[in-house]
Amino acid sequence: LLGRGGMGEVYRADDLKLGQPVALKFLPAELSDDESQLNRFLHEVKIARQVAHPNVCRVYDVGETEGHHYLSMEYVDGEDLSTLLRRIGRLPEDKAVQIARQLCAGLAAAHEQGILHRDIKPANVMLDGRGRAKLTDFGLAGLAEGFHGAEVRAGTPTYMAPEQIAGKEVSVRSDVYSLGLVLYELFTGKRAFDAGSAAELAQQQLETTPTSPSSFLTSFDPAVERVILQCLEKEPQHRPPTALAVAAALPGGNPLEAALAAGETPSPEMVAAAGPQGGLKPGVATACLASVMLIWVLGTVLFQPIWPYSHLPMRKSYEALKENAREIAVHLGYGEAPKDTWAGFGFDFTEYVYLIQEHGVTAVADHISQPGQSMYWMDYRQDNGPIVPLALNGRVSWNSPPPDAGEVAMEVDLQGRLNVLRVTPSRKEDSGGNSSEDGEAEATETDAPEPETAAEPANVDWAEVFELAGLDITQFESATPTVRPFGFADERLAWTGTIPDYNDRAARVETASLEGKPIFFYKMISSDSLWPSEAGQTQAQLGTSFFIAALLLLVVVGLLVLGGALFLAVRNLKLGRGDRKGAFRIAAFVFLMRSLHWALAGDHVGHPAEIAPLVMAICGATTLALLAWIIYVACEPYVRRLWPEAMVSWTRVLSARFRDPLVGRDVLLGCTIASLVGLVQLTAFWIAAKMELIGVVPMQQYLVLLRGGRYAVGQVFWSFLTSAALALGIMMLFLILRMICRKTAIATVVFCLFGGAFGALQFTGLWGASAGVLGFFVQAVGLGFMVWVLVRFGLLALVAFMIYSNLGNITPLTFDVSAPFFGLGLFYTALAFALAAYGWHTSLAGRSLMQDSLLKT
Repeated sequence: LLGRGGMGEVYRADDLKLGQPVALKFLPAELSDDESQLNRFLHEVKIARQVAHPNVCRVYDVGETEGHHYLSMEYVDGEDLSTLLRRIGRLPEDKAVQIARQLCAGLAAAHEQGILHRDIKPANVMLDGRGRAKLTDFGLAGLAEGFHGAEVRAGTPTYMAPEQIAGKEVSVRSDVYSLGLVLYELFTGKRAFDAGSAAELAQQQLETTPTSPSSFLTSFDPAVERVILQCLEKEPQHRPPTALAVAAALPGGNPLEAALAAGETPSPEMVAAAGPQGGLKPGVATACLASVMLIWVLGTVLFQPIWPYSHLPMRKSYEALKENAREIAVHLGYGEAPKDTWAGFGFDFTEYVYLIQEHGVTAVADHISQPGQSMYWMDYRQDNGPIVPLALNGRVSWNSPPPDAGEVAMEVDLQGRLNVLRVTPSRKEDSGGNSSEDGEAEATETDAPEPETAAEPANVDWAEVFELAGLDITQFESATPTVRPFGFADERLAWTGTIPDYNDRAARVETASLEGKPIFFYKMISSDSLWPSEAGQTQAQLGTSFFIAALLLLVVVGLLVLGGALFLAVRNLKLGRGDRKGAFRIAAFVFLMRSLHWALAGDHVGHPAEIAPLVMAICGATTLALLAWIIYVACEPYVRRLWPEAMVSWTRVLSARFRDPLVGRDVLLGCTIASLVGLVQLTAFWIAAKMELIGVVPMQQYLVLLRGGRYAVGQVFWSFLTSAALALGIMMLFLILRMICRKTAIATVVFCLFGGAFGALQFTGLWGASAGVLGFFVQAVGLGFMVWVLVRFGLLALVAFMIYSNLGNITPLTFDVSAPFFGLGLFYTALAFALAAYGWHTSLAGRSLMQDSLLKT
């Protein structure tokens, strides 16, 4: 006989077949005939067999002999905690911490199966001969949803939570409360509440708080005291959410490793509580910050030869160029004040490819530095009505929205000279020969002119138009028009000649007029084979099999990520897994960033027609937020299981712990590694440029920055959005590859091969096969480091890596202080340094840079 209690007697026995000792628990004879008690006895076996954990006493089977019902379970060669505490008073603190952590692990294993113990007390904790704790007696255990009414109060009142005594509810946090009572007794040798009855106990729990353990022991660990008192909070929502969260708050040990070793997935709360609490040493943090700043400056020097902004002959600001275009419109006879105007920058990728194919990779830098270059320009539109953006990005372009009747649009070069003119004529004419938008000419007997006296429209002085384009018409010869204008015209003319300030390249000028006013002007710089061969043909858009292959590879990867995300997200939702609160916060962040980007970097009109773009922006932001939510729900539980350390600082950020030293550490390390990787890549670019393997990089997607002001600020929010989205996409793709390959190392190699292939195809399409090798190296190295940052330092470090890299990519850095975008480069540089400085300052956790060790010596 080992012991007896209300639900039976426990004996030590020998399994004669296996030669091992077991424990047999017999239901008392007087209870065997009670069907409810017998069902409860059998229920204990059913529940306890679902939990398999080293810190839970295993239940093997149930049987009956000669009318006696019994269950067989693991024999624990030791004594229960209640007996031990009565004998020695309390355990030494280090041993108590060890036992406490084991109790947390065992209880967490039960909770993982959805089982509540409901009777956690020292008498139900066994310590074996090696001092290991095992949780026993699942006679009152069951599923949380299975307890109603009077069943809620079942248990030992001395170790019940207040809500359980009151019969309100029983939950995981109720077990955590009972765990706190056991821990209190374990560390102090005294009960937190010592009452003579359940009513007195309930009154003490509601009206008083337990005496602080440190009042009994002067050297009591504050961390232990803090977690015990938190477990004993009166309100369940103020207690630790899980037993693993309690273990995480205990001093020493690694609860993440303990959870993983037990085959469990640590909760987001446990992940947030785990990991190091400190940041970086002051010397290391300062070295990282200094390297970030020095590499940024060095990278600027290395990137100048292939950075388009360093070659642009742009000396006028966006506003000045826009005003130039407006003045040209007035000079051409379109002086009526428009109700709305728009201007943006454009890039001719066809011209870019032509220069490389015909003149080599170094020709681009030479050509775009010429004042008459035609690769970069400004588009301008003015209208008598609102120019409402229809594109998903919330911006107007040359052809979107389609031009209204009466609209004047033009393209000017970066010197403010006319390249293209497009006037959309009005639909009808009035009686005076002038166009009318509504066609409702209200001529009367007094004001209608006689048809025979109507003035003939004056001929267009094309020499003046040529002068607005920076050309001398006397240097051009007449030719037969071959390009149709954008609308109806009553006169068409054409000339051929050369552009003196563009390496004397051949040019063709096509024009058209209507009723004595120019409505069409098209200055075409010779691109030999790209010139139109018949009327109405526009320049062909070049495309190669390499670009198509790169696009197909990107589509395949995108479908793999989205398909895998949908499948895993549905699976996790069915299983009730995933940090949905974190997913919601990610989605809210994406929605906010996209909305701010649209508000600041979009084109807007002060007109009711703005409602349509607003609805499109909300729908677009919602779609992106939903995708982010799906991807996060899909991959977060698996990443938390495979690489829990990768989520520590990230979950702390989601909990708004922005001043956490670990958060600062990962942000600073992300920026530092991004700068080091960027330095390696830029060095490779610089060497390749010197060897004439690559030329100027086309950065047309960032031309909106040249519009300055709010557009530049809006692009910052877009950078934050794309960085978070790319980091999530990388995590999702790498997780899928990890599931397929089974090994992290193999998945990393495959992932880098994917990225390297994409880079090789892009670089080959731009600059040739030799550049393709460089593209493979640059992309493979970059993605390899991204995976390393994700697995080694976590998702937050990867996001910081991406943000810092994106800021470096979009910054129009130049050493020419006269360039109108010089200040913009300083703005983004300051922003990148501020991000690294935030990580530096936060990682120090308030420690001084000047250590006082020298003063002590």
